[in-house]
Amino acid sequence: MTQVLERPVALTAPHARTKRKRLGLGKPIPYGRALGPLLLIVVWSAASATGALDPRILSAPWTVLQTGIELTRSGKLPESVLMSLQRAALGFLFGAVAGTALAIAAGLSRIGEALIDGTVQVKRAIPSLGLIPLLILWLGIGEPFKVVVIALGVAVIMYLQTYTALTGIDSRYVELAEVVGLSRAQFIRKVVFPGALPGFFLGLRLGVTGSWLFLIVLEQINATSGIGYLMFQAQNYGQTDVIIVGLVVYGLFGFLSDAVLRLVERRALSWRRTLSG
Repeated sequence: MTQVLERPVALTAPHARTKRKRLGLGKPIPYGRALGPLLLIVVWSAASATGALDPRILSAPWTVLQTGIELTRSGKLPESVLMSLQRAALGFLFGAVAGTALAIAAGLSRIGEALIDGTVQVKRAIPSLGLIPLLILWLGIGEPFKVVVIALGVAVIMYLQTYTALTGIDSRYVELAEVVGLSRAQFIRKVVFPGALPGFFLGLRLGVTGSWLFLIVLEQINATSGIGYLMFQAQNYGQTDVIIVGLVVYGLFGFLSDAVLRLVERRALSWRRTLSG
């Protein structure tokens, strides 16, 4: 009898372990997110070397690299990068703080929701870039104007993601909190805020990407400095290599800022298991 009972256990346990190992996407590939851009550079280089790509349409990677080095040595690129970084960072900071504060006020209070959510939804329907003529009349075309446009776009993104996360807590957690007798303050601190963190970090990642997108447009419309202005000047002289340098810088900043936020998110939410983790 003992042998009969032991055999199913010996057979089912390894089977269960095997099924569990097959779940998910497997181990992360080191520097996996860099493989796509590297492949694109390889294809670009091959097309340029074989003459399949006309340099008047798109300069070769080595030409772009040489141009970037020359612009760095002359001081034009570092100066433009610092100016663009300042605009994007200020706009992102102000927008993230404002959007998060509005989301908390609307997500934790019915009065706040009534006063704030409808207004933000109306703003959501109006593109931030559509406010440029009005903001120019109010603020001129100086730095405050650019920072405000970026902040408005980021604030809407942060509000939508954080508000949705705050109000989307599973009802089972609400019932459990009532059963164990948590006060409202304890419920918000121990259940609502931790549960909303994934949505908050998603808002940060979308917001930092949005800040760069808004910056690209602003610096090519009304600017006398920055990466976008450098690209606009290059357009007038047909310098595709300078334009590509600017695009590469924008892309690197967007990629690196998102990578930093992903790292912070992974550490802050180490308790949460995901398919990609």
